[in-house]
Amino acid sequence: MAVKVNKWLVALAVMLPTLMVIIDTSVVNVSLTHIRGSLSAGIDEATWSITSYLAANAIIIPMTGWLSRLIGRKRYLIISVALFTLSSFFCGFAWNIQSLVIFRVMQGLAGGSLQPISQSILLETFPPRQHGMAMAIFGIGIMFGPIIGPVLGGWITDNLSWHWIFFINIPIGVVSILMSLFFIFDPSYMQRTRMRIDYLGLSLLALGVGCLQMILDRGEREDWFASDLMLSLGIISLIALVLFTIVESFAEHPIMDFKVFKNSSFCLGNIAIFFFVMNLFGGLVILPIYMQTLMGYTATLAGLALAPGGIANLLIMPVVGKLVSRFHPKVLIISGILVLAYSTFLMSRFTLAVDFDTIVWPRVIFGVGMGFIFIPLTTLTLSGIRKEEMANATSIYNFVRNLGGSFGVAIVTTMLNRKAQFHQVRLVDRLTPYDMNYALHAQQNASILQYSGLDPLLAKQAGLGVIYQRMLQEASMLSFNDVFYFLTVMIILLIPIILLMKRPAHPAPEPS
Repeated sequence: MAVKVNKWLVALAVMLPTLMVIIDTSVVNVSLTHIRGSLSAGIDEATWSITSYLAANAIIIPMTGWLSRLIGRKRYLIISVALFTLSSFFCGFAWNIQSLVIFRVMQGLAGGSLQPISQSILLETFPPRQHGMAMAIFGIGIMFGPIIGPVLGGWITDNLSWHWIFFINIPIGVVSILMSLFFIFDPSYMQRTRMRIDYLGLSLLALGVGCLQMILDRGEREDWFASDLMLSLGIISLIALVLFTIVESFAEHPIMDFKVFKNSSFCLGNIAIFFFVMNLFGGLVILPIYMQTLMGYTATLAGLALAPGGIANLLIMPVVGKLVSRFHPKVLIISGILVLAYSTFLMSRFTLAVDFDTIVWPRVIFGVGMGFIFIPLTTLTLSGIRKEEMANATSIYNFVRNLGGSFGVAIVTTMLNRKAQFHQVRLVDRLTPYDMNYALHAQQNASILQYSGLDPLLAKQAGLGVIYQRMLQEASMLSFNDVFYFLTVMIILLIPIILLMKRPAHPAPEPS
């Protein structure tokens, strides 16, 4: 007999640790300088504290459904939260960079499972007609985490110390464990299942996904496949993932059951969420870079410019959660796509003279657009999945979503650098003494600097340097424009995929 528990208590029990894990994905970024100084580490060594967490996270997410069956979902949830809390404690007490990296790996392995587990529990706890609201709750955590993480990390580091970005997880983890003990109960089909451990599949998956995440996280710094290390990792990842797919297709209890892709809406939904999250994380990464490198914003001011978009997203999600039950999800998703495309198009028109409000409003529109996409898309993707297959489906869905974020960051940062070089070459062609505007500005700059007291020869050279710096800024600005325009086109091209998705006429059948 199923135990009846208030669905809102269940939602709180699973979303607390999930939000904690998502925040920890980005909270270390802003504290990296302090961590380096405290632990006497170089830049490359310190960034491993981020890379190791992301790689471990990516490895464990696709295994979540299988591990839930092997251990029992409630038991696995509590073990994961407990291990995440314990590893957070050790991270705060790390005595050198090597120990911090090891404890961050533990954090990633413990925390990766919490997102798909939370999503599957929410979808099972809320009745089908309220799946939109369930995904609104989940979406608030998913979208809120990357926004609040850097702000929270910066405030804690400045006012306390970097150790507290980890210690703050401990009370939240303890509360989460207690709530899980009292309010989470496994249905019969999620009880512990006796099965043989697929060591070969586990090894291939960990190797393939780990190497892929390393490539995505460090590829730009290593010049991608021009680096022997990146090329080797790419070959290893490809071979391991191909072999994993073959091995799992014959396994009695596969770690990832690919049969779920026979559901066409689930298959198309995974493609869509991959590109949507690419757009989300791509925009989230490059907008602060634009504000701080070109507009001279401080980290705090850049955070204030991003915050209204996050607030708009949080406010719109509960509204969309209610609308999903009244309107066809496709209508909401396509509306969100158009809103999102409009916001990134506005960003593609930014110049070096834009003011604060001009930056904020596209971000607000962006937040509204993502709110209209995430909930209906998740509902449409998973609404045709049976409950006993939900853990496996949400593991795959969250794995693809995480990959989309990693690919998005890798692609836009690479595009920024390549496009900046392209525009520099084009703009330099116009910087010649035979160009009237160039000659006039060079003369004006030299006159102003000479009037300030510089030697005439030095004033002439410094005047040319001012023009060169301005050219570099313009080239960088044009590269940002190109990337935002690319994101606009990419998001619009997803409309045909959404139109092909099907909404089941009836909820997925209950397990017997």
